[in-house]
Amino acid sequence: MSTREVFTDRLQAGVLLLPTMVVSMVFLYYPTVRAVGLSFYRASLARGDVFVGLENYRRLAGSSEYLRSVLISVLFAACVVVGVMAVALCISFLIHEINVGKGVYLVAVIWPYALPPAVAGLVFLFIAHPNIGIFTSYIEALGVDVNWFSNGPQAFVVVLIAAVWKQVGYNVIFMTAALGNVPESLTETAELDGVSRTQRLLRVYVPIISPTLVFLVIMNTIYGFFRTFPMVDLMTKGGPAGATNILIYDLYRTAFQFYEFGFASAKSVVLFIAVGLLMYGQFRLSDKYAYYGG
Repeated sequence: MSTREVFTDRLQAGVLLLPTMVVSMVFLYYPTVRAVGLSFYRASLARGDVFVGLENYRRLAGSSEYLRSVLISVLFAACVVVGVMAVALCISFLIHEINVGKGVYLVAVIWPYALPPAVAGLVFLFIAHPNIGIFTSYIEALGVDVNWFSNGPQAFVVVLIAAVWKQVGYNVIFMTAALGNVPESLTETAELDGVSRTQRLLRVYVPIISPTLVFLVIMNTIYGFFRTFPMVDLMTKGGPAGATNILIYDLYRTAFQFYEFGFASAKSVVLFIAVGLLMYGQFRLSDKYAYYGG
């Protein structure tokens, strides 16, 4: 290959990458750098920017309300990951086992994921509304008083169920694809050996599709920490009494309701670092436990 052809290929690659780089610089890298810088200021619309050093981070360390929000966020994200993975794995296995109507079942499971998060939040709000919800009367018939507008644990559970319902379809897409790539000979061997369906799922299929499961754990963790914001905003607004005040919503309130932009930037930096460390830990665990063949 001549020098001119190499130069042309590199130039073409650079031109193709340019739009992505520009968008990343404008909407990702610059805001990140700006947030880190702003976290060292007391920034507000009224008083302007005043350099305060690490004061915002000291406020975070000494804030019991923020620490409570951290605990709620970690618990919420963990429940989302476990709930989504468990439900999606069961549904994917059932779809994998049938031979007729797979497409119909897949569409039925996946369609909630196609909804924008805000729309999904509104749909579930009306489904589980304490007064007019479709399922409210059936739940109350079991002796449960449904009033999650004022009951913190109930609100947490309702938002959690909505978040799981929204994300299950995304997981089913990858899990069914991974199960479809499992060699048929393994399934036939397991059936001949008298292995039950449950044991076949847990001892045969799960180890083989573990790389896909690791990927989904990471994506679901990001979803639990960041992409559930619209549901919290539309369904509970962080209440009642802060029971659903996850970190991303707490950050939003600090910036756009209380206009403490420096303090909100410090919260965003801490959240970014914490989730980044969590992702690193998950990648390390994936290298240890995921099966990549060979």
